[in-house]
Amino acid sequence: MKIAILDDWFDTLRTLPCFGKLAGHEVTVFRDHIEDEEELARRLADIEAIVLIRERTPVRAGLVDRLPRLRLISQRSVYPHIDIDACTRNGVLVCSNMHSDTPSYAAAELTWALILAAIRRIPENIAALRGGQWQAAMGHTLRGKTLGIYGYGRIGAVVAGYGKAFGMDVLVWARPESRQKAAQDGYQVASGKDAFFAESDVLTLHMRLNAATRGIVSADDLARMKPSALIVNTSRAGLIEEGALETALRLGRPAWAAVDVFENEPVRDPAHPPLALPNVTATPHIGYVTHEEWDLQFADVFDQIIAFDQGHPIHMINPEALGRSR
Repeated sequence: MKIAILDDWFDTLRTLPCFGKLAGHEVTVFRDHIEDEEELARRLADIEAIVLIRERTPVRAGLVDRLPRLRLISQRSVYPHIDIDACTRNGVLVCSNMHSDTPSYAAAELTWALILAAIRRIPENIAALRGGQWQAAMGHTLRGKTLGIYGYGRIGAVVAGYGKAFGMDVLVWARPESRQKAAQDGYQVASGKDAFFAESDVLTLHMRLNAATRGIVSADDLARMKPSALIVNTSRAGLIEEGALETALRLGRPAWAAVDVFENEPVRDPAHPPLALPNVTATPHIGYVTHEEWDLQFADVFDQIIAFDQGHPIHMINPEALGRSR
């Protein structure tokens, strides 16, 4: 098969053990990011299978309609960036493993790195030291503080364990079944959403973004947070009501934010909110970007291609696309 891998900016996939799964296929790796639909259509005109790296490139109807040889899109996790109806109409199968057996430890570790960086004011002190200044800012200690976990799934549970190891009091708010699981694991469940936001010193979001969770954190929620609190988002920017975080940070509740995700990515404008605010610690969506995590994830993605090529596709999102002619 002719396979295109999009947005592999550092040409990483070729260096991983899982890449050997594609031996015998004609693979083209694109290291740049192209948003122009016309250019993408030209690049992918002869491609039969596309490998997506999460949501870096949207695949909308206008693009799918222009790719007559495309038969498969293979990726991992959620797919709000793919027009599934257009794919089905054009006979393009979308395969995505939605139920991985292990949490993204890379995302959990990045969450904790951001918490430590923001609480201890690490970026400011590094910048000051490089500029010839000694001790530019004073941080806080995590031990004895309350860590709020909003969404107690695989990643949220791992982050809760990190908090416990650091001597924090872990407080959970989530769906009823997830709250029950958190209680079974020995963590305190908040009495309600309002109390959860009011009592957390550090509050971190761990939910998938869908119609039910978009904007689940409102301006009123943020206004209930302590004026010394930190909110962390390594999940999806859309979980927070549009514009609410920037307004809240300017008003001083919470005091700080640490984010790895933005509404429209990639972000290349230093003035982009909330990136430009002095009380924000930000990273460019690197929660899942480690060699180990990619080898784990793309082993699944490449297995989907192999299974499709052998005639028994797996992890199908739109099986009704099978057998449709264009």
